[in-house]
Amino acid sequence: MSGDALDGRGVADAVRVLRGRRISTLTGAGISTDSGIPDYRGQGAPVRTPMSFERFRGEELARKRYWAGSHLGWRRFRGAEPNPGHLALAELERAGVVNGVITQNVDDLHLRAGSARVVELHGSMRSVSCLSCGQRYAREAIAGLLTALNPWLETVTGAELAPDGDVAIADVERMVVPVCERCRGMLRPDVVFFGELVPQRRFAHAAALAARSEALLVAGSSLAVNSGIRIVEIARRRRIPIIVVNRGPTKADARAAVRIEGGTSQVLAEIRDQLLA
Repeated sequence: MSGDALDGRGVADAVRVLRGRRISTLTGAGISTDSGIPDYRGQGAPVRTPMSFERFRGEELARKRYWAGSHLGWRRFRGAEPNPGHLALAELERAGVVNGVITQNVDDLHLRAGSARVVELHGSMRSVSCLSCGQRYAREAIAGLLTALNPWLETVTGAELAPDGDVAIADVERMVVPVCERCRGMLRPDVVFFGELVPQRRFAHAAALAARSEALLVAGSSLAVNSGIRIVEIARRRRIPIIVVNRGPTKADARAAVRIEGGTSQVLAEIRDQLLA
C-alpha cells in the first residue's frame, strides 16, 4: 500500500462538498494498484498497446498470444484481494451515501468488496462467450480447458501483469485455444477490447446511475478513455460537483470542485470515516 502523505485539507474540502449529497462513483485502474494490479498510465507503468478486437478475431497468432497471457493474468486477478479503497466505497453504499459504482476495471474487486450496485463499463473477466452462437461459459470452466490443453503454461513465471488481466508471453505458437463446445465457434472473454465501444445498454445503466446522483466521485482514473469522460460530462451538464482523487493528472482536473493528488486507498478510507462519523 502507498505511503503517500494524506492531503488532509483536500479530504476536508471533499467531505464538505459531499456531505448530505447522494454520490455516484467512477473508478479506474488506480483504485486497484494497492491490490497488486498495475495501472496503465500511472507513474512507472510500461508503455503497451492492448489487444484490439479486430486483431483478436482476425489473427490466429494474436488470438493465441491473448489467451495465453489472459489465462495467466486471470489467475493472478483471482488471487487479488479488495483493498481499503474498494471496502470504503462498499461501506458508503451500505450506509446509503453512495448510490453505486461505475468502474472501468474488469477485476471484480468492487463486487468482492461488497458493493451491490456496480456497472462494469468494460465488462468482466468472470465469463467467456462464443462469437458464433452466443453461448456463455464461466471463466473457471474455460480456465480448466486452457490448463488441460496447455500444461506448459503452468511453468511460465515472471511475466508482467497488465490492468486488463493480460500478461505478455513471447512463445505462443504452441498455444491451443479452446472453442465453443456447442458449435465449435470462437470464444472471447466478456471484456471490451481496445477500440471497442461500451455496449449501449450498459452505458445507459451507468448514465442513469450518474443522473440520479448529486455528486460524482472519480477515484483512480486519468479519464484517458472516452467511457469515463462521458460520465464526467453527464455530471458537468447537470452542474453537480465533481471530486477527483488520483495519482497524476486527469482530464477532469479543470472541472473538479476538489482535486486530491494521492492514492485512493488512504483517501477513500478517510473520506468514508469522516462522512460516517
